[in-house]
Order: sequence, then C-alpha cells, then structure tokens
Amino acid sequence: MAMFSTTFDLFADHEPEQQARAEQIGEQSWLLRGFALPIVDQLLPALDVVLAASPLRHMVTPGGFSMSVGTSSCGDWGWITDRSGYRYSAVDPLSGQPWPQMPTSFAALAHSAAERAGFSDFTADSCLINRYVPGAKMSLHQDKDEKDYAAPIVSLSLGLPAMFLFGGFARSDKTRRIPLLHGDLVVWGGVDRLRYHGVLPIKQGQHPRLGEQRINLTFRVAR
Repeated sequence: MAMFSTTFDLFADHEPEQQARAEQIGEQSWLLRGFALPIVDQLLPALDVVLAASPLRHMVTPGGFSMSVGTSSCGDWGWITDRSGYRYSAVDPLSGQPWPQMPTSFAALAHSAAERAGFSDFTADSCLINRYVPGAKMSLHQDKDEKDYAAPIVSLSLGLPAMFLFGGFARSDKTRRIPLLHGDLVVWGGVDRLRYHGVLPIKQGQHPRLGEQRINLTFRVAR
C-alpha cells in the first residue's frame, strides 16, 4: 500500500491517543473516536472537488419515496437507488459519466481505520457520500448490496453530531445508541457485517467547519 504512505505518516503522532479512544461495540465492531481529525484539512477540500463533479441529489427509493439525505459517490462504484431498486453503478446517473476518482486521503483513511479495527488489506472501491441536514435520518437497514460481505464497512462522520443506531441481525432486535461526533469512525465487519444500523433525525445545530449539516462517508468494497 505504498500509495498511502504519505497520509499514514500523518497518523503516526496521534496513534497512542487514538488507541486510547477506541471502543469495541461488537465482536468485530469498533468506534474510533476522533480518528479522522488529524487529516480533516485534507478531507474537506477533497470532498468539495468530488461534489463539484457529482453534486448531491435526493434519490428515490424503490417504493417511490424521496430520501431525506442528499447523496453522491466517488470511486469505481457508486451506490444508487430508483424505482428499479438498490444497486451499484459505475456511472453517475446525473452526468452519464464515471463517478469521480476516490481521493487518496479518503482511501488512506478508510484503509487505516479498517486496519486499526483488525481488518487488514482493506481497499475500498466505493465511497457513498450522505448529507444530513437537521431532521434528516436513515432508517434501520443492512448493507447488503455488495457482491460479498468479506470486507468491513468503514463509516466516517463529519459536521453535526448524530445518534447512530447499532442493532442486531433482525430489524426488531434491540439497538444501541452511539453518539457520533466530527471525525469519528465506526468500523464493522466479519461476524458483525450484516448488523442493522441507522441514524436518528439530526438535531438542529451549527458546526464551526460545516455549518448546519452532517456529512457521512461510507467506504465499502462493492465488487
């Protein structure tokens, strides 16, 4: 993974602090508090470039409902939904062009977080970008549109706080409520890969860097 070496160097001085702030939330699931903070100044400009090429949009679910979150993607594959179903596409349906390339800082962060959680050799080929404004939410769901479930899910929170719901393997299972702050990552995989998860409605607020919004980057291996 030589291509990530420069970005990994940025984490070196922070490793002890991050290890102290890591919390195991499942057999193979970890909350990494503040893990992305050392490279936020790289992540945000890169995000702006991606969204300039593939703007956020409110996609329609197979049931005909408009999602409350604005979505976009980068990487080889982008997650999309419409009346035909949930799936991955190599092409942005708005532009008819391939999704923007995944920024090196994104890929490096996802790899490092997965490694910290015990998943070595994680190389994401898809990054789903979700924008939450106050009131937006994500219902309980499983990430199961990928080709297989060998790779973990790596999820980064930026901006306004969120209350993350982390459940079991049935929608009716009890969920744990986990507050997520700017720079936090959650990584789950292995025996936990198909746990239900979601986000409660975002509360009104003002983040000093991102204003009235929460940005979630979800890294996956789609194919």
